[in-house]
Amino acid sequence: MKQNNEITVRIKGNIKDFYKLIEEKGFKIIDKFSMNDTYFIPAKLNINNIETREILSKAILIRDIQGKMSRKGSKKITFKVKNFDENGNILSQESINCNIFEIDDAKRLLTAIGYKEIMNIKEDDVVYEKNGFQFAVKDILNGDNLIEVETEDDEGLDTIEKLVKRVDEEDIPIYKDDYFVKKAEIELNKILKR
Repeated sequence: MKQNNEITVRIKGNIKDFYKLIEEKGFKIIDKFSMNDTYFIPAKLNINNIETREILSKAILIRDIQGKMSRKGSKKITFKVKNFDENGNILSQESINCNIFEIDDAKRLLTAIGYKEIMNIKEDDVVYEKNGFQFAVKDILNGDNLIEVETEDDEGLDTIEKLVKRVDEEDIPIYKDDYFVKKAEIELNKILKR
């Protein structure tokens, strides 16, 4: 089980220009990977009568991560629990992960126990670092370009407020109207045409 908080914001402008700008600000690439998330929900869940967030609260992800720098990867089944305030801000979250050997076997298992695949999100991530501060740039296939920053106790960035302040200090081109962009909700809403 992993407990952490994170903020996720949209990038303004072209992602290539964003990479160039942050590298000019002294950020260095420390990792690159691709992530392929397949979302499963209970097959009997009537998705027409419930909110997107409620649907996702019941979702199980099969996650395939492939390293581009290290060539290492991981495959896992993930279940996330997020606590939201009345404005939709994420107050806290945790994820339960189980490593697996084969993606297709995991999909067959979930189908056998009454789950169905609802969507797939693919992204390419580049992790940047400067003076101990890290964030991931997420280039989502047919979706938004985002940055994600997670809480780190050893850096003193142990609250959402500290994360927001730290990102703002970097003066990078992001949209500051929403620090809790929920990519899965955005993508599922596209599928459900909501």
